[in-house]
Amino acid sequence: MRGRALLVACLMLVTAAACGEEAGPSDSLVARAVASNKLTIGIRFDQPGLSKRTVDGRYVGFDVDVAKYVASELGVDEDHITWHDSRPSSRETDITSGTTDLMVATYSITEKRKQVVAFAGPYFDTGQDLLVRLRSTDITGPENLNGRKLCAVGGTTSAEQVRDKFAQAVQLVEYPRYQDCVTALLAGQVDAVTTDDVILAGYVAQNPELLRVVGKPFSKEKYGVGLRKDDIEGRAAVAKAIQKMISSGEWLDSLNRNIGPSGYRIPPPPQVTER
Repeated sequence: MRGRALLVACLMLVTAAACGEEAGPSDSLVARAVASNKLTIGIRFDQPGLSKRTVDGRYVGFDVDVAKYVASELGVDEDHITWHDSRPSSRETDITSGTTDLMVATYSITEKRKQVVAFAGPYFDTGQDLLVRLRSTDITGPENLNGRKLCAVGGTTSAEQVRDKFAQAVQLVEYPRYQDCVTALLAGQVDAVTTDDVILAGYVAQNPELLRVVGKPFSKEKYGVGLRKDDIEGRAAVAKAIQKMISSGEWLDSLNRNIGPSGYRIPPPPQVTER
């Protein structure tokens, strides 16, 4: 009898634990937001126009605005957001480990990443391009980079794509941050920087008399909001928030305010799906 009672008690504990896991706030983004009234959101701290931490500690840019809007729709106001600087090489880990609840960091939706995390969106369509010095008129596309130095951020595949598809003899240089690549470009240490054109446009806005984007995108990228895999409720809620931001006009207002000054041609809003 004692053995049977112990078995029943164990089964009850297992069942209770399972029920607790099913209903617990750790499983659903929506439930976590409601239960704690706070969110940790991964962004980049060094991308002007998109997401940048200013010298006085503010967070500004289009990605930041998207993150704030989504959080607000989940019931979390700006003061209850913890911002986390997520580098390209750590984005999946930041999500799966629970370091962040959401990832809004120029995060391209790919089939490979969808095996690890979930995406809501897309919230922006872009393409890979080149940033060069204003007077480098001989660089008109990636095919002109043979024998030249091309800079990209470690943990991305942008530079490898140029080498593999367009210029096998390009010399690849990696730095931890895009600002490091831009500094090297301005100093003449590299000949071009590559990543998505909207990211590059932010650096042109800071140095319009020195830099330019070539303006011939050679890939198609769709930015999504990353969250934990299999969080169906969370994915649907974030997608709904993105669509509302677009239809309300807030999406375009943010882009005009943050990206418009660079002269970047703002694309039409994307077709939002839950992914």
